[in-house]
Amino acid sequence: MNERIKEKLEILSDAAKYDVSCASSGSKRKNTKGGMGNSTGMGICHTYTQDGRCVSLLKILLTNYCIFDCAYCVSRKSNDVKRAAFTVKEVVDLTINFYQRNYIEGLFLSSGIFKNPDYTMERLVRIAKELRTIHKFNGYIHLKTIPGASEELMQQAGLYADRLSVNIEMPSELSLKKVAPEKDFKSVLEPMSYLKEKIIENKTERKKSKKAPLFSPGGQSTQLVIGASPEKDLQILTLADDLYKQKSLKRVYYSGYIPISDDNRLPAIIQPPLIRENRLYQADWLMRFYGFDLKDIVNETHPDLDLALDPKAAFALRNPAIFPVNINKADYHTILRVPGIGVKSAKKIISARKFGALREGHLRKLGLVWKRAKYFITCADRDFKFLNLKPAVIRAQIGSSILNKAANSNQLSLFA
Repeated sequence: MNERIKEKLEILSDAAKYDVSCASSGSKRKNTKGGMGNSTGMGICHTYTQDGRCVSLLKILLTNYCIFDCAYCVSRKSNDVKRAAFTVKEVVDLTINFYQRNYIEGLFLSSGIFKNPDYTMERLVRIAKELRTIHKFNGYIHLKTIPGASEELMQQAGLYADRLSVNIEMPSELSLKKVAPEKDFKSVLEPMSYLKEKIIENKTERKKSKKAPLFSPGGQSTQLVIGASPEKDLQILTLADDLYKQKSLKRVYYSGYIPISDDNRLPAIIQPPLIRENRLYQADWLMRFYGFDLKDIVNETHPDLDLALDPKAAFALRNPAIFPVNINKADYHTILRVPGIGVKSAKKIISARKFGALREGHLRKLGLVWKRAKYFITCADRDFKFLNLKPAVIRAQIGSSILNKAANSNQLSLFA
């Protein structure tokens, strides 16, 4: 690698680190004869797939030149940073060379906007197209679509990328206009609607003919910056819930705001809100995989998530009438509401109890987090009375260690 390309890579990979919306789950693009790479059972770097695998990624910007002046963005036009831009050929060559050296398993490509949205988007599409058609690259490709780009370019992007994403960034139109006056919700939501319809159409075509080309098989995603605006968690999760239901998004990513300037449009904070970011991911997980409604997690009375407790434990302590849950009689969805019991352990419980009443010893072997679940369940040999312990006592016992651990680590987990 020559020094000029190396310098560009240092600048544009560093600028790309603020975009967290990178995951490869959902795509099953297989390798073809004479091709290279595949995204079946594989993914992209320093992120995690739905089954917990850590995968490798070439994550870069095409350029950090930008015509916009978004206050939260390190690449904004008023920021005094070193600028660089790759050519289409340079990105293609980097991807192929890195893949052949087993450094990466795919490409996550975003960009600042130079000249206009179509000019930028056309180059992103050309990179994906050359990788797929000329180099027969079948590894994972995630493209950031540029708000304002034409539907024709979005259509082409979907044919070559495994996942597309359009970042909303701010949780409300008012906050977006304050920190990014050139942007609006319409320019983001309209592309989402277009991509939703094209993905649905493609699935219908694929049912009729397996030879129909794939269109963004990994779906679409977006990112919300947390802590740069005054919205409550209720407003943030309401937006996310609407995006899942109305736009069929695969994922909404939450990025704790990292101070990158002294712009007076943004709050002055000492450190990113990492614990809050983690709680939002946990709440998001409950809505998507555990059958929780938005109102179960946040509402007008409790508009913000509890930083000391995971959302499921907070729900349990606010609803003592539901607990304790009888593990040997409750249905699957009720068992899923118990803190410390995840999807896998709930299924194991339903299966195991067919052969006899479950006892504490059995439950400890089924993968649930006993130190948390024990306050909210009964079983054959444990007739625990929930109200014998005050919620404040339970909160202290299951919440303090979590908060202390989170405060001392950036590796915050999504626990059941």
